[in-house]
Amino acid sequence: MNRAAQMGILAALVAGTYVAMSSLYTVSEVEQAIITQFGKPVGAPVTSAGLKFKVPFIQVVNPIDKRVLEWDGNPSDMPTKDKLYISVDLFARWRITDPLQYFLRLRDERSAQSRLDDIFGSETRNAVAKHELIEIIRTTKGRIPLRDALLTEAEREQDIGSLVPIQKGRAMVEHEIFAAAAEKVHVFGIELLDIRFKRINYNESVRPKIYDRMVSERRQIAERFLSEGNGEAARIRGNRVRDLNKIQSEAYRQVEEIRGLADANAAAIYARAYNKSAESVAFYEFTRTMQSYESIISENTTLVLSTDSDVFKFLKGMHSGQAEEPSDAGVASSSNTAP
Repeated sequence: MNRAAQMGILAALVAGTYVAMSSLYTVSEVEQAIITQFGKPVGAPVTSAGLKFKVPFIQVVNPIDKRVLEWDGNPSDMPTKDKLYISVDLFARWRITDPLQYFLRLRDERSAQSRLDDIFGSETRNAVAKHELIEIIRTTKGRIPLRDALLTEAEREQDIGSLVPIQKGRAMVEHEIFAAAAEKVHVFGIELLDIRFKRINYNESVRPKIYDRMVSERRQIAERFLSEGNGEAARIRGNRVRDLNKIQSEAYRQVEEIRGLADANAAAIYARAYNKSAESVAFYEFTRTMQSYESIISENTTLVLSTDSDVFKFLKGMHSGQAEEPSDAGVASSSNTAP
């Protein structure tokens, strides 16, 4: 065999090998494929893994991922029903269930992510705008926050620091977004598996005002607790003064009772001592009268007494044997008169 024939056979083998390699392709377990011919899909999507055949040169294999894919959008600002601007960060999980429809409408994952950005962002804005902020923050309407459970009766009456009741909660809002977005992405051959809020925060422009309101609320609660504490302190001090006065009055009463009892006993002793004879009675009358003189007569004292007064009786006896007795009109005696 000449050299030209050998070269021809070798070229035929190389060309055959190249054609055979171009007509074979593999599909992995995590992929599915769309075969296109001159840019248009031909045949059914290839969803099973293994070694496959295609027409060489004119058919192209377009692999499509069939795993659960991630969508993580950028935070976006949007208003709530109560006119508060919040920054919402959302994430979702999805997968391709109809590869042919997906390929015809979106072609690749970059286009799919861009379309999901538009759909999820739009539905999130619609859901957030229909609900107040508390509905988006709180989890479910059946859950009672620990803060509400610890509120006192006075705090509930004054509505200080309490959270308003909710009708749906964050889980229901997420379900609304999921239901609306799932219907829209279905036409692209995509199945939406889950969608959740990752982070919800106040907008930078309103965040200082919100924080100021929170600080004001905390100060209001602190001032109320302080006023209650001052009132309780005043009540304790009042009770202390009342108890002290009660103790002092009880002690004073007991002292007076003891003193009165002692005076009664002393008077009884004096009475028994001076009532033994007429002389003792007269002596007692004389000594008591002398003691009364010390109390009622001082320097420049003038007394106006009746002649039959017991006090005047001993003064009158001091001048016995001298001038005749004074009349019943009375007498004026100065303190210079010696007893």
